[in-house]
Amino acid sequence: MTHKKFALPSVGAALALTALGLTGCTAPAGGAPSANGDEHVTLTIAEPVHGVGYLPLYAAIDSGAFEDVGITVEVTTLTGGGHVNSVLSGEVFGFIGGVESGAVANVKGASLKGVVNVVNRGNVYFVAPEGEEPAASDDLGDYFAGKTIVGGRHGGTPNAILRHILIENGIDPDADTVLQELEDSSAIPAAMSAGSAEIAVVADPQLGMGVSQGLWSEPFLNVPQELGPYAYSSIVVPEKTIDENPELVQRFVDALMKGQELIEGDPEYAFELAKTEFPTLDPEVLQATLDRTYADLLWDGSCLSAEAIETNLKVARAGKILDDSDVPQSYDTVATTKFTGDC
Repeated sequence: MTHKKFALPSVGAALALTALGLTGCTAPAGGAPSANGDEHVTLTIAEPVHGVGYLPLYAAIDSGAFEDVGITVEVTTLTGGGHVNSVLSGEVFGFIGGVESGAVANVKGASLKGVVNVVNRGNVYFVAPEGEEPAASDDLGDYFAGKTIVGGRHGGTPNAILRHILIENGIDPDADTVLQELEDSSAIPAAMSAGSAEIAVVADPQLGMGVSQGLWSEPFLNVPQELGPYAYSSIVVPEKTIDENPELVQRFVDALMKGQELIEGDPEYAFELAKTEFPTLDPEVLQATLDRTYADLLWDGSCLSAEAIETNLKVARAGKILDDSDVPQSYDTVATTKFTGDC
């Protein structure tokens, strides 16, 4: 069995996308390997953060599911939108993240598609310091008005959700609130600790860590429950890869689905794997994180459903992350069930 690194073949396409404003490095030389099952390949997946929600991907690596189908998967963490740019430049096989990131790139001339689901709920929670959260009877619009809210970078999925929630409650994000949109979401706790923001929009494990440190209380707004099925984190690859290497994509998806099933069906294994992936995290915080993840159905199968995609695109448009008025994006342009089977 031979062993190859996977690279997208077209440097010209990557440069064209860069000219369109989709920045990234030049693609490495070398064509994509054949996917006839007798060739071992190494693929890289880019992630925007190293997150508990991505445990199904880590499980497929840890359990040997990828190796069983002749694939070695490496994961690289690229913040600030670098996970998307690395796919556009041909440096990596795909990214894990919101399909709306692929839609934004598609509007600018790319052709990216989600091929398998990982996180099927909006993994975002609104929190405030204890005693400063709204009462159950409070109008959220009135509560948000005039407040400083810290969250992730503009253009990211959490930011799209933040803006959508504000708009749904009658708030203009740019006029009625002060948004601190941080390129590095790891700085959110520091902003709250310094008192420079009154509300934070976070995901686990940051959420649980902040609760344990007294930075904020339990969430006053639970987005997974609020929005329902939502294509929050999927594996997104170039459509060219799907067309030219369908057998390779199928092998990858089959292995990832095994990782998804393992995490969904074995919480004890999930905890042990998470301890390895996040060794500095307090085990009690980690357990609380996983309990919340299961309770909120963040992991809910591998198929990208039409409902989950439509909610994603709706939120991205409302949050002014996606403007596809000239190049309309839909389920068919941003996702496929070719490799998972229909939902």
